[in-house]
Amino acid sequence: MSNEAYAGTIRLTVAQATIRFLTNQYSERDGVEQRLIEGAFGIFGHGNVAGLGQALLQNEIAPDEGEGEMPYIMARNEQSAVHASAAFAKVKNRLSTWMTTASIGPGSLNMVTGAALATTNRLPVLLFPSDQFATRVPDPVLQQLEDPTTLDITVNDAFRPVSRFFDRINRPEQLIPSLLNAMRVLTDPAETGAVVIAMPQDVQAEVHDWPVELFRKRVWHVRRPPAEPAALARAVAMIRAARRPMVIAGGGTIYSEASEELRAFATATGIPVADTQAGKGAINYDHPCAIGGVGSTGGDSGNHIADKADLVIGIGTRYSDFTTASKTQFKDPNVAFVNINVRAFDAAKESAEMLVADAREALVALTEALDGYHVSEEYAAEVEAERRAWHERTRECYHLGHGPLPAQTEVFGALNELMGDEDIVINAAGSMPGDLQALWQARTPVQYHVEYAFSCMGYEVPAGLGCKLARPESEVVAIVGDGTYQMLPMELATVVQEGVKVIYVLLQNYGFASIGALSQSRGSQRFGTMYRQRGAGSHLQDTEPVAGVDIAANAESWGLKVYRVSSIEEFREAYAQAHADDRASMIHIETDLMGPNPPASSWWDVPVSGVSRLESTQQAYERYVEDRKPQRHYL
Repeated sequence: MSNEAYAGTIRLTVAQATIRFLTNQYSERDGVEQRLIEGAFGIFGHGNVAGLGQALLQNEIAPDEGEGEMPYIMARNEQSAVHASAAFAKVKNRLSTWMTTASIGPGSLNMVTGAALATTNRLPVLLFPSDQFATRVPDPVLQQLEDPTTLDITVNDAFRPVSRFFDRINRPEQLIPSLLNAMRVLTDPAETGAVVIAMPQDVQAEVHDWPVELFRKRVWHVRRPPAEPAALARAVAMIRAARRPMVIAGGGTIYSEASEELRAFATATGIPVADTQAGKGAINYDHPCAIGGVGSTGGDSGNHIADKADLVIGIGTRYSDFTTASKTQFKDPNVAFVNINVRAFDAAKESAEMLVADAREALVALTEALDGYHVSEEYAAEVEAERRAWHERTRECYHLGHGPLPAQTEVFGALNELMGDEDIVINAAGSMPGDLQALWQARTPVQYHVEYAFSCMGYEVPAGLGCKLARPESEVVAIVGDGTYQMLPMELATVVQEGVKVIYVLLQNYGFASIGALSQSRGSQRFGTMYRQRGAGSHLQDTEPVAGVDIAANAESWGLKVYRVSSIEEFREAYAQAHADDRASMIHIETDLMGPNPPASSWWDVPVSGVSRLESTQQAYERYVEDRKPQRHYL
């Protein structure tokens, strides 16, 4: 039956109205419009199969006039569907994303981790967890978690602390302000993150007469707030007075599409630019002022400059503990901070002079206001020397000739040399983000995609899907450890199902390399960090890999073309074949669990047990007491 439109209204279910509304939402920045909600991931069960599921089906096979397309992809896991949406939004510089719907109970609750990742990374995702009956007649419904103190709490309330906006639709009329506020948050560069609208299953299917105006095309303009003149003047005065200023470029620099302005600022002033995980690529690695990663996983060039910096100019960074080396990185006793951030919460960190502004707008204003300023020749020469030394060290890490198993840095070196400027490398967890931030030489803002705010194991597999959907013209390479793979591999089936080409690089080392090294350094002897067949006695006596586990064969069972290689030369050959093919594939290579990794020049605070019967822990505690002495608040 066709929808009945009369007297300026249209009769739809709540779910149908939701999809119709979303197909008409657009974002705009700098005169460029794009669909705000590009498509829908969903897993259907009781709670949404006859609600949002029906609405998506109807949109696909019997769309109504005035309703745009809402492409649907059947995911395999609700958490990974949210990860794919977050990856898509990251590649799109937060101007577009996907929605995800799930059934009630465990299906919806599976999305909580994805919501936390998106909010921590300041990435927009739109989630529709299904909920129990608003009428409460079939109570308790299957998969309902009962609270004896109130009937108003459901498992979906777990989304509240990990969302930037949360609402529950108990009556159809509530949908209108809820959807409008959801779009507001998704397109707010300061407040964006996970937006969650919980929908009771009976309400999803309930019919209502909606005003036609609700479904008109709406364009949400993404603002670029300029720097306040007085704050800009204070920042300029601090920069001119500094002897050793440096910039830390975070993810906000890339999301603002301010790379050209950052390069111009660095060229004009000579101020060196370091990067965070989210900010790598904001300035090309071969720019004369680019000094690479800073902090716990930074390289020598960035950290040596940061050690003696008297002014740190943070641009679009949230100052995670890895960036500040747990408040030990900036050692000048009088170091000061100027923070450019669209969000006051982040701009205020480290007792900084705040420029609450869009990164691109602030950089343009700073460059103009600093006309004629340049760092000293001595400082510029020091920056160049640090850059050259670290580039040489990077070359060594990329070409170690390590054996009998290659080091993972050699795999990264091969990829760094083989991948194009507009291709995308993906990673998120384990020892690999540390090596990548220290070593990867990003040539463009597109190339480096490492999720390290939440550092969620398993992100890499669905992120490959999200990145490729966002940039089909790029070769997308997701680097996955065997530990990460076993956490969340099932979206490989979705990649094959959708005919999406992603190259997965699987590093097999039979353990958690990062946590293993951390455990050892903290006196815990790599306990519980290696995949080994159960032996006798202590877990530390388990020495043999688990019999019968074959990740390469498992990947083949998902439908991927798998290349099994054992050397860097074979890896390069396999990559060439995978690059030439149009299918999703995996290159499987065994690497050395023990490294070697890039030299460390910074610290990370992971407390050690203050009392222990183990000598290894006692020694680690003594080191920890010494290592944390430089730690301080920046006041």
